[in-house]
Order: sequence, then C-alpha cells, then structure tokens
Amino acid sequence: MTKTKTKTTTTAKNGTGFPSPDLVRAVLKGHSGLGLAFAGLLYLVCLTGTIAVFVNEFQRWENPGAERMETLSPDAAQAAYRGALARTPGPVEHVLILMPSAARPWPTVRVDGEGGRQTTWIADNSGRITGQMRDGWTEFLVGLHVYLHLPKSWGIFIVGLTGVALLSSLISGLLAHPRIFRDAFHLRLGGSRRLQEADLHNRIGVWALPFHVTVSLTGALLGLSSIIVGVIGLAVFQGDTAKVYAIFTPPHPPENARTAPPLDLRPLFARVTERAPGGRIVYLVVEHPTEQGASAVFEVARETTRLANEDSYAFDRAGKLYYEKQAAQSNLGQQILGSLGLLHFGWFGGGVIKVAYALLGLGLTYLAVGGVNIWLARRRDKGRPAPGWERIWTGIVWGQPIALASTALVGVAQWSAAPLLWTWSIASLAALGAAALLPPATLSRIGRLATGALLIGLAAAHPLRLGTGDGMALIVDAALAVIGLGLVATARARFARPKRAPLAA
Repeated sequence: MTKTKTKTTTTAKNGTGFPSPDLVRAVLKGHSGLGLAFAGLLYLVCLTGTIAVFVNEFQRWENPGAERMETLSPDAAQAAYRGALARTPGPVEHVLILMPSAARPWPTVRVDGEGGRQTTWIADNSGRITGQMRDGWTEFLVGLHVYLHLPKSWGIFIVGLTGVALLSSLISGLLAHPRIFRDAFHLRLGGSRRLQEADLHNRIGVWALPFHVTVSLTGALLGLSSIIVGVIGLAVFQGDTAKVYAIFTPPHPPENARTAPPLDLRPLFARVTERAPGGRIVYLVVEHPTEQGASAVFEVARETTRLANEDSYAFDRAGKLYYEKQAAQSNLGQQILGSLGLLHFGWFGGGVIKVAYALLGLGLTYLAVGGVNIWLARRRDKGRPAPGWERIWTGIVWGQPIALASTALVGVAQWSAAPLLWTWSIASLAALGAAALLPPATLSRIGRLATGALLIGLAAAHPLRLGTGDGMALIVDAALAVIGLGLVATARARFARPKRAPLAA
C-alpha cells in the first residue's frame, strides 16, 4: 500500500500522467502557431458568417417594396416564369423559382442565360414581374464568407481549410489546457490584461464548445466537399465522381435540344400536390425550358422533425415522373448532406435560433481576435513586444467592420454590385495603411467611431433610399442603429478612460 502511494506521488510530481507537461507544452505551441497562421482568415470568415445568419432578413431589407404573401398559386408561378423568360434574350439554361416562405415572403424567378449570365426577378401575387431583385450587398456578403471572392474552386477550398484549422484549434486548445473544464467559471477580471484575455478566451471556448465544433465541422465539410467527393469516387467508383453526385442529385432526362414552347408548369404542380398532399413546395428548377428535353425538379418540404425534410420530384416535358426521392427514405449520407447548410448557418428554427447563432458567432469571432491578443500580450510581458504586429492586427480587426458597413452603404446608394468589392478592398487597405501611422489604442477608438457612424448613417439612409414597405427592414435598420450607437458610446468612453497598455484590438 505504501509503495503504491509513493509511486502515485512520484508520478504526479514528475508529471507523467495524461496529458503530460511536455505534451501540454507541445500542443500549446501548435495551438498558437495554427491560430496565428490562420488568424486573419478565421476572423474574416467568423465575422461574415455571423452576419450571414441573417441573409434572408437582409434580402428583405434590400427589397422592402416587394409584395409579401404566404403562397403562390400554380397559375401565378407559371405567369412569373413566362414573364421572366420573355425578359431574357437568347437561350436559357435553367430557371429557378423560389416560392414564398416565412423567412422570405415573396417569390423570385432566377433565369440562367447563355454565358453564365443570371438575372433574378421578383413577382407579385398574380405572377406579374415587378422588377429585378436587389441583392448586391447580400450576395457580396455570402460570397466573401463562402469563397472570399477568389476564383470559386480555390476560394471554397481555402475556406474549407479554415474550417479544418478552426476545428483543430478547438481540439488542441482543449488538450493544451487540462483544467479548462474545471475552471469553466473562473474569471480573472480587472487585473493583468493577458490573464483577463486568456480567461475570456478559454471560458468562451468552453461555454459554447458544441456550437464551435458544429460550425467548424460543417464548414470544413462544405468547403472540402469537392475533395471528399473525389476521394469517395476513387475509393468506390474507380474515380468516376459523376456516380457519387448521382447519389445526391436527380438524373437528367434524355437530352433533346430541339426548340419547343416553354414547359408548362401548371400540370406539374397538380402532380406534385397529388404525390405530396400537405407538402410545401420550396422551389423548383426548370432545365432547358425551351427545348424538347426540358424537365422540372420540385423540392417539397414535409412537416417532420428531420432537418433534411425535403422530397424531390422530377418530371419530363410530357409530365412523366422519372425521379422521386422521399426524405424519409434518405440514407445517412443524404441526411447529413441535407443538414450541413442548415446547421452551419442556423437556418432551421426561426428567429430565436438565428439570434442565438449570431451571439454564439460573435463569441467565436472574439476567440479568433482574442487568441492573437493573448500572443501579443505574452510577448510584451516577456520583454519582446511586437508593436508593428499590434498595429496591423488592430487595423485588421477594425478594418473589416468599417469595410463591410461601407459596402452596405454603397449597396443602398446604387444598384450595381460591381463597386462593392472595390469598396471593401479600398476600406480594408486604408485601415492597414492607418495602422502604419497610428498606435493600436487610437486605431481601436477610430475603428469604433467610424463603424458606429457608418451604421447609424446606413440605418438613416436606407429607409430614405429604399422605403419602409417591409417591417423586417425597419427591424434591421433599428438593429443597425442600436449597434452603431453602442460602438460610438464605447469609443467615447475609451476617450475618457485613462490610457492602458497599447494593445486595444
């Protein structure tokens, strides 16, 4: 008994338990290196992802004059579809009709013409086209989050790697801090800046760990899906990735490019109603609508507890059902694929879930910022400060809110989406340029003031420019104004506060 106790005590003193001090030090070093390597990307992706939770609300904000409705009749859908085709010169590849929903209570018709040109129209309750959909800023935001406005395949891949880096950082952070769960409610506030930042970083990481893992894992799977499909194709289908995609997507009918009148959708609506009584048509895609080989695929939502709850029905020009997939009969892979986007963005439980996702997303964004702040503070405490990196990081942290608010203001002021990328790039570079001249504390205060002023100006300019026809637009404007006023107030408070350490991101 004495020998056993002595052995246990010796083991504890020598630190040979799991995880050992050597392992903790090695993992902590890797955790810091990984976070620093992806710091800017992690921050940008987390920030834009938090805002992108409200994509539908921002689409309504950009189109407050659209007529709101709960449903669209088959006759009205046919009229909107024909009206959009009539406005499109040249051949048409696809037509996507999004039906009204609680999240976005008006229908849209997107026509994909030759050369990859896409035009999206809004229709009223009778199916009359009322104008083009205004979605420049929303599409810019989604593009920045999904592929960084790089060439799409490369951009999506890089964002997928960022998701892997985030997931790896979460795992390494847990291993590097063996007491992280035991100290889940231990906060050292008001003392050392580094210890305060470290405690907040670790506590937020633990409190919202399920969310962080869900978002990083789904983001990695979505971003690296093309590579995953390629690996499955090599392993199972001798490299034929088309067979992998065929598991998840409906097949095409026999190709027949002879010219024909536009496909009539009304009898197909009736067929869908027969096969899915009580279902809600979410959207339909018409392939080659003016060719003999035209087809239409309907996605129909069912009232179930599954996240992936949509049935698929595909019809050829003659109205023959050539493909049917019931969500209840989906295999595990299909259910996972259908749930990834919903889980990643929080689009599965209404407004309460979205607000929760946004708050948790802000926490995740803070993790990305706080990790670098801790590293910079640790260097300063060890007598090896990095003032240049402190200024650059502060410029990045506050440059992005300024850039995003600037693009939104430009998007409201004019129709074209083309200037938005230039606006974002110029604002981001200007913030980095200011970092070469100003100390971090000044940069932080200016960043708060500038972002707050832009948001207040945006909230005031939007109803004057686009109107107040949709209550959701008023809610968004009010939220922007409140956030803007809060940022201005914190900036003023920092002006009045005695100066602290230079790190102020």
